[in-house]
Amino acid sequence: MTQRAGPEFVDVLLVEDDPGDVLMTREAFEHYQIKGNLHVVSDGDQAMHFLRKTGTYAGVPTPGLILLDLNLPRRNGLEVLAEVKTDSSLLSIPVVVLTTSQAHEDVARSYSLHANAYISKPVDFDRFIAAIGQIDDFFLTLVQLPDSQLNWDGGGFRSP
Repeated sequence: MTQRAGPEFVDVLLVEDDPGDVLMTREAFEHYQIKGNLHVVSDGDQAMHFLRKTGTYAGVPTPGLILLDLNLPRRNGLEVLAEVKTDSSLLSIPVVVLTTSQAHEDVARSYSLHANAYISKPVDFDRFIAAIGQIDDFFLTLVQLPDSQLNWDGGGFRSP
C-alpha cells in the first residue's frame, strides 16, 4: 500500500479554456479518486483574480497546485506564470504547464519562468487520463506541498 506524503486533500486550480479538456480533467479526477477540489477558470485574467481572491473570487481557497494551459484568452499562460512566480504570496504554489504546445520555445520559456513541470497534453483520451493520474501520483501523493494557508512574504511565511 502506498503511503501518501502529500496532503489528504488539496485544492487544484485548472486554468483551461477548452471545455473538452476541462471535462476530461474532471473525469480523470473522478477516475483516480483524487482527494481535492478542482476549481476551473477559463482565461488568464480569471486565474489572477482567483489567485488574488478578488471580485467574484473573494473567499476562494488558495490552491495547492495550478494546472495551467498556455493558450488562453485575455492573458496567456506565460503571462500568468510570470505573475505567479514574481508574486511573493503565490510563488510557492507549484505550477504544472499542461498544454497542447510542444514548441521548444514554450518549454524553455515556461521553465525560465519557474514552471514546476511542463506536460504536452496527449490527444488520446486514455493517455490524457493517465497523464492526470501521473500528476496526482507525483504532485498530490508523493511530494510534500507547501501549506496553502501560509504565504511567503520574502522574509518568512505569514498566515493570510
